[in-house]
Amino acid sequence: MHFQLSEEHLAVQEAARDFAQKQLKPGVIERDSKMEFPTDQVRQMGELGFLGMMVDPQYGGGGMDTLSYVLAMEEISKIDNSSSVIMSVNNSLVCWGIETYGTEAQKAKYLPKLATGEHIGSFCLSEPEAGSDATSQRTTAVDMGDYYLINGTKNWITNGGSSKIHLVVAQTNPELGHKGINVFIVETDWAGVEIGAKEDKLGIRSSDTHTIMYTDVKVPKENRIGNDGFGFTFAMKTLAGGRIGIASQALGIAGGAYELALAYAQERKAFGKEIGKHQAIAFKLADMATEIEAAKMMVYRAAWLKDQNMDYNSASAMAKLYASEVAMKHTVEAVQIHGGYGFVKEYHVERLMRDAKITQIYEGTSEIQKIVISRNVLKGKHYIPTAKQVYLENA
Repeated sequence: MHFQLSEEHLAVQEAARDFAQKQLKPGVIERDSKMEFPTDQVRQMGELGFLGMMVDPQYGGGGMDTLSYVLAMEEISKIDNSSSVIMSVNNSLVCWGIETYGTEAQKAKYLPKLATGEHIGSFCLSEPEAGSDATSQRTTAVDMGDYYLINGTKNWITNGGSSKIHLVVAQTNPELGHKGINVFIVETDWAGVEIGAKEDKLGIRSSDTHTIMYTDVKVPKENRIGNDGFGFTFAMKTLAGGRIGIASQALGIAGGAYELALAYAQERKAFGKEIGKHQAIAFKLADMATEIEAAKMMVYRAAWLKDQNMDYNSASAMAKLYASEVAMKHTVEAVQIHGGYGFVKEYHVERLMRDAKITQIYEGTSEIQKIVISRNVLKGKHYIPTAKQVYLENA
């Protein structure tokens, strides 16, 4: 296998790293403490093309592959995960969902502003009683002839207070169960859309997470995505790609914590030498480097499978499951290596530790990933493709 990144990939990686260090790192601690949305930074991300990386250039996007997106997410997540989750939702869920399954009119109307960051999008699936069980939608979309009438409540909505476009999953035909679910493009300035209070979170504190209430919201028929009853399939297929974004976020968190821990271990002295030369710390660093590298291979492979138009459902679930566990484990170790300094905000690792936890929860908990993986394994759908299989599936 060929593991060397192309010049284009390296350029994307360098640009994202430069942006993260110069534009995101200054003020990141204060934004986190104050739960301050990174308005200026998100605007710059849009200008640099980070909010519509995979969108076709005809709609204002970068036309890049999934691996480019992963590399950018990884570098930005080393510094500021409130910004990277904004980027992830806009790219993986909203833009990808509309471009892949939307009509030409929907794509032409909404993608140019989303891809350039003029508008930010939200993916509205979770409800107070429908989180991991996405089939239990209580938000309703009643067919009124030439429009739908939406009523219900969504919660844990990333970008909820700053987005202009919502992709809302709702039940149209309850008697059909998950086959009666649809998804709609809803503009937040329409009558009946109400934004709840901002959540006070453990981590990713400067991203805005809200409850959204929909009361008799009129949605034109042309804003339904896909055929009637396609909503649940849309949500599952979109989340499969979204897992790659969160896996790359977790990878970046782990990598950022490792880089900070390594630098500290080479500077801090105890008992007459740098603490990195003590076996207890050296072995921690060895474990971190090894498991982060393993996570990286899984995340990059999932992105590669997606770019080859191959089945990446298991691969993305495995990547998210493992990378999130590595992020949680090794941010804790990074704090431990820093000792007392790791417990204060100035050294950044405590924030990365707090940010890491959410990667085990959103866009499918670790337990849900195991369900996805086990079902695919039992059905014989998980495999490592050979060169011949890659050729045949793309012929």
